[in-house]
Amino acid sequence: MQPTPRPPPEPDFGLLQQNAASNSPRSRRTLALLLGLLVLVVASVVALVLYLNAYERAEEERRRVADGQWLEQSVRFHFNRLEDDLMVLARQASQSSADSPTPGTTTTPDLASTSTSTSTSRASMQGGLLWNEPGAVLWHGWLPLQTDTQDIGTNLDAHPLPRLSGRPVRWLDDAARHPDNAEALSSMLDVAMGLRRSAYAGPMRQSGGHASDVVWMAVPFFERGSFVGTYLAALSLDACVQGLVPAWFHHTHDVRLVKDMANAPPEAPGADTSYLVPMNLPDTNLFIEVTAQPSPPATVPRIFFLVALVFLLGMLASLAALRRDMSKRQRVQALLQAQVALRTAMENSVTIGLRAWTREGKILYVNDAFCRMVGYPAHELLGRSAPLPYWPPEHTDELNVVHRGIIHKGTQDLGVEVQFQHRDGHPVDVLIHEAPLTTPEGEHLGWMSSVLDISERKRAQRLAARQQDKLEASGRLVAMGEVASTLAHELNQPLGALSSFANGLLNRLRSGNIALSDIEPVVTRMARLSDKAGGIIQRVNAFARRRELSRQVLDLALFLKKATASHTQTSGTTVLPLPQEGALWVLADGLLLEHVVANLVGNAQDWAARGPRQPPQVRVWLDVDPTHQLAALHVADSGPGVAPDDREHIFSAFFSTKDGGMGMGLAICRSIVEAHHGRIEVSQDAELGGARFTVWLPLADHPNATPTAELPPSLPSPSPAAP
Repeated sequence: MQPTPRPPPEPDFGLLQQNAASNSPRSRRTLALLLGLLVLVVASVVALVLYLNAYERAEEERRRVADGQWLEQSVRFHFNRLEDDLMVLARQASQSSADSPTPGTTTTPDLASTSTSTSTSRASMQGGLLWNEPGAVLWHGWLPLQTDTQDIGTNLDAHPLPRLSGRPVRWLDDAARHPDNAEALSSMLDVAMGLRRSAYAGPMRQSGGHASDVVWMAVPFFERGSFVGTYLAALSLDACVQGLVPAWFHHTHDVRLVKDMANAPPEAPGADTSYLVPMNLPDTNLFIEVTAQPSPPATVPRIFFLVALVFLLGMLASLAALRRDMSKRQRVQALLQAQVALRTAMENSVTIGLRAWTREGKILYVNDAFCRMVGYPAHELLGRSAPLPYWPPEHTDELNVVHRGIIHKGTQDLGVEVQFQHRDGHPVDVLIHEAPLTTPEGEHLGWMSSVLDISERKRAQRLAARQQDKLEASGRLVAMGEVASTLAHELNQPLGALSSFANGLLNRLRSGNIALSDIEPVVTRMARLSDKAGGIIQRVNAFARRRELSRQVLDLALFLKKATASHTQTSGTTVLPLPQEGALWVLADGLLLEHVVANLVGNAQDWAARGPRQPPQVRVWLDVDPTHQLAALHVADSGPGVAPDDREHIFSAFFSTKDGGMGMGLAICRSIVEAHHGRIEVSQDAELGGARFTVWLPLADHPNATPTAELPPSLPSPSPAAP
């Protein structure tokens, strides 16, 4: 099992990134800004928490002050209303007293009559909240001005003010229960009569000295400036407080009457939920203790805080993500900078010109090597389109065609050879290769060109061509001696035939047994043979002088029949038909091609006679390779064939396997075939068993192709030889 190949290592740009972006001043400034922003975010959270706590405390204090002020005003308002209610009762009682006994009679209040009048008055008058609150007013009644000197209870003989009539039983009970009560009640009456305002006494104390919730209230009544009497009321302050505080206030607060501040329990340290509200009743020291019940925290500030906290946390997360993104970007930036530095160094070190242009032909980029190659600075080339300034004026049309082709489909693997013109005027031969220029998404933007200066190579090729021409001329002069033997070999047959025809004609003329009509065919054939010999001499002479070939479009099938006609009449040579119908057109020099056919068929006949098969057989046929557009001429024989070791040298000059052979025939055939841009091969024929020679020639494009002139084939050095 073969080991899995490892992936190629990635390039290491660590050396180029030694000045990392994280150590740069810009990176440090960015880190300092991020840390400062983080501190600002944390400080904002702390400030929000402190602000929320301070806001809640301020809001609680404001609510407590507002509740206290409201409760104080409510107490004052309802007690003032109660005073007004008692003033109305005092007026009614004064009128009732004026209509009863005559002045000077002594009246003593009757408890039964007082109760009856109280219930009647309460039912007939629509009073305020305290008046209608059950249990708030414990007792009330009218005490008119007393005209005699009798007094029940407290001795008021020394008092300068008028004396009231006898006191009610509840009054007497409260006065007798504790000495402070009697003094407070007496002071209340004095204040009410003396100051002409409502007065209060209390709270009444129990026999043990503890204060109760009972407070007496006296409302003096004056008629035409004269004191008439006092309307008294005993009040239960617990009931009054509970009555004047609404239910909604009880839901959020606990309300309690504080009767004696001296005996009140000390306030617990840090307790800020309870506060005292003075009742502001004259001559009393009463307070209402209000304790706020735990209430749910304010929703809106906390929602605001939560929203702000969420945003701040999101900001922190964004800062962290931003930091990671910045670090990643810095690494990528450092890598890109390293790659740019490496690419810049590579571009500066290469001598190949680089050029990038759009699909419309506008130049986007050129490197220094390209600028040096054409002699123009980069700013004069960027943005330019065809025609470009480094194009030779005489080749502008040709370069436009090449330019459009490159823009349309780029270049092949071999590239495109064109000629530029340097700014100073000298030509520059270049080889251009194009590669597609695409975006990261694969969109084709244009082309990236690599331009190689091949001027030196072209000069070397031209010099080598001139040297080759000189060598070929020398070779042809050297080969003239060899051509002489070739002439002897090639002219032997036509000259021998001419000699035979001439001798035969001469003998018959001497004998006188020939008619005039028999002379014409013989002379015609002699003329034809002499033309053939002259043509051979002309071809060889043209070869020696390096004249051009005379190529024409030939029907290879018809040409083959004519070229092998003499061979088929004298020996068993078989010409097979073309495997396809119609003509087979090639562009060739008929005389040289006929020499090739005659040489191959003649050699085949000679070697077929030496083979084991009798009678000897030679076959000639044509074939077509449509893939490569080639025509194949096959000549096979039944002879012994060519040994595998001799096949490599069979077409070399002076190599021959025939006794007495010169080794020139096949070498000349190879030169002629190669001059026609073809090739010749040798193999073993599977059917006849002997050698098979195959000549491959390019097919002509159409039968009416224009004849072209080319150089004749160059003989190999040393001279060719026949097998």
